[in-house]
Amino acid sequence: MKIEIWSDIVCPFCYIGKKRLEQALASFPHRDEVEIIWKSYQLHPQFPQDAAGIPAVEYIKNAKGLTKEETLGMMQQVQSIGKSLEIDFDFEKSLIVNTLNGHRLIHFAQEHSLGNILKERLLKAHFSEGVDVNDTNILVNLATEVGMDKKEVQEMLHSDRFTYEVTQDIQEGVNLGLRGVPFFVFNQKFGIAGAQPLEMFEQTLRQAYEDAKTVIIMNDNEGPSCDSETGNC
Repeated sequence: MKIEIWSDIVCPFCYIGKKRLEQALASFPHRDEVEIIWKSYQLHPQFPQDAAGIPAVEYIKNAKGLTKEETLGMMQQVQSIGKSLEIDFDFEKSLIVNTLNGHRLIHFAQEHSLGNILKERLLKAHFSEGVDVNDTNILVNLATEVGMDKKEVQEMLHSDRFTYEVTQDIQEGVNLGLRGVPFFVFNQKFGIAGAQPLEMFEQTLRQAYEDAKTVIIMNDNEGPSCDSETGNC
């Protein structure tokens, strides 16, 4: 079974949704048959790639027209949810940046079966450690932490590799009706929009798995065949 996930590194609900999916998979008896594919989405593509990150509190305060106290109060609600999922959200450290390089790196990591572990590392670096996940040197260090080759990562980041794939991911999501992230698609048929409750992920896993086993018979009348029970033809 394949699960495609549209997500951005600087989206707190993407981190929450990831953890809830992982909780659902932990109790799913067929979890070894599940393949997770990370798809790119950029919440802030307009940010220059060479620009310094903007503190998340400042950015959200200005974007929503709130006071700092109102902004922190809103963030506390997300922090409470995160704590229940063992996510340490530190929004006063987090920086809003262009995430193109991070997404390109995730594509590269998936070629080495390291997509999931790198995605987690990038999310933790951004939300808990206040790291600039657009900084090339930092991305190289994070990638080598999870087992990627330092020289290969450096060469990739200094090229334009996977830029096209990132763009295609975003367009594919839009074509599917994506209006926000996270966005989960199970077997290209069942979708979950947003960081839904655990029960929704559990239900969708079961439904998608059962659906994949179901064969649709296209004809009403049986043609000539051999009996599966008696062996007679």
